[in-house]
Amino acid sequence: MTLHHALPHPRTPSSGLSHVRGFDDQPLSNACLHELLAQAVQRWPERDAAIFCAEGIRWSWAEFQNQVNAAAAALHALGVRCGDRVGIWSPNRSEWLVTQFATARLGVILVNINPAYRVAELAYALNKASVSVLVSASRFKTSDYLGMLVQLGFGKADTQLPTLRHVVRLGPGGHADMRDWSALMAEGHTSLPDAQSLNAHQAINIQFTSGTTGAPKGATLTHHNIVNNAIAVAACMRLSEQDRLCIPVPLYHCFGMVLSVLACTSVGAAMVFPGEGFDPVETLSAVQAERCTALHGVPTMFIAELDHPEFSRFDLSTLRTGIMAGAPCPIEVMRRVQSLMHMREVTIAYGMTETSPVSFQSATDDPLDKRVTTVGRVLPHLEVRIVDTQGQTVPIGETGELCTRGYSVMQGYWDEPERTADTIQDGWMHTGDLATMDAEGYCNIVGRLKDMVIRGGENIYPREIEEFLFRHPKIAAVQVFGVPDERYGEQLCAWVVQRPGADCTEQELRTFCEQNIAHFKVPRYIRMVEELPVTVTGKPQKFLMREAMVAELGLNRPASA
Repeated sequence: MTLHHALPHPRTPSSGLSHVRGFDDQPLSNACLHELLAQAVQRWPERDAAIFCAEGIRWSWAEFQNQVNAAAAALHALGVRCGDRVGIWSPNRSEWLVTQFATARLGVILVNINPAYRVAELAYALNKASVSVLVSASRFKTSDYLGMLVQLGFGKADTQLPTLRHVVRLGPGGHADMRDWSALMAEGHTSLPDAQSLNAHQAINIQFTSGTTGAPKGATLTHHNIVNNAIAVAACMRLSEQDRLCIPVPLYHCFGMVLSVLACTSVGAAMVFPGEGFDPVETLSAVQAERCTALHGVPTMFIAELDHPEFSRFDLSTLRTGIMAGAPCPIEVMRRVQSLMHMREVTIAYGMTETSPVSFQSATDDPLDKRVTTVGRVLPHLEVRIVDTQGQTVPIGETGELCTRGYSVMQGYWDEPERTADTIQDGWMHTGDLATMDAEGYCNIVGRLKDMVIRGGENIYPREIEEFLFRHPKIAAVQVFGVPDERYGEQLCAWVVQRPGADCTEQELRTFCEQNIAHFKVPRYIRMVEELPVTVTGKPQKFLMREAMVAELGLNRPASA
């Protein structure tokens, strides 16, 4: 069932404990993605569905569905079948959006590949999910996508990608074994399997999220997970077919794919994509040109827009709502977004990929202080509690680990039953986040059990970076941690102990990182030290390292939201 109005205020905790259930008076949807799209087409066939400003593309809902069906037929002609894994490695392009729905129409599991991935990360993700077809851009920024695929031996007998049968490229380059998207679409394939065999509880998406052991984990989500989360998120924003949402956030992430795309699809709102990647002027121009009523972004995006020298020349008076998520929100930024960008109904959302993603979201009419000091209240059909180290629910106001239960909890980590069992216990998703809850049910995220660093909306797990740095022959010991940053929320810092007799420079390590891992995982600060502070038992004391860096750099931590 599609909602077109604001949700009622959630229930409040009872018995003085940090435990609350969302409203469940409206039934959950059992729609698959293609059914969600079909509903939009039926109701608003001629209204704008998707506008890609940089590509000069403007599709109505009916035209968009035609593109989706054509792509689904083309993929089916390549031999793609229900349950297969198809990867997408691209910035925000029209083909990304089409592929999202085309794979769903076939019952195929879409594997989201981070556009910032380098060779080692790409190979791991493709092989872990046994991806058979990859839809790939030619290049983006400094990344030569097709070149990396050639480097991994695609199309050769000694390939490092044994399951990858087809690469569908979205531009020139690569080699003859790669197929061209436009040529594939032009072949006019029309054969589609019966959609009756699909159901909402089938897996539809794998999104990789770094884990504390270093190796990324593939969070596996169903139609049921993401469709219902999108419906709830749209309702929190009071989104309708009259709205036009500007989407500069990446599609590979749940923010773009669910909170933006599927939320719009559930209510018939137009999707406006300013460009392939975030650019503040492109975003502001798109809002003005398309008369957008809503805007999504992480705090760093809003800061870049507000602080741009050309900000004042744009007419943003049509803006009303949106979502700011992915990192702590400084109070002053929220105030400026409300006043200077006219987004008086902007909301804050919190969640994780494993919960599809949103568990908490503020309402458009929540007081300002609640929208900047908390992450809102629980969404419908979800249950949350905050527990101590013994698994007991803590009293209101006390700190503990946040746990979520309900429709949004992922199916599991792809091909990782043990890690799944460690994370989901009796239906409860253990987030690893430390939180408090007040008597009204508002939640505040105060820390992270898993030592995760959030840099500009990207979730980074230090151990992954540590294990990578250990590959360098001159490194004897390393610890990675987060330090406050006014722009990005947090930045990575690495303390490094060299091997005896080694002569390694900070620049050497930085270059080593830049050539092998995504740019957002490269430590902003690298310090060569004689030894690491440790406990009596030898456990590294990251809090001492963090305090030392904060003092050395004169850093201040932004307000949490």
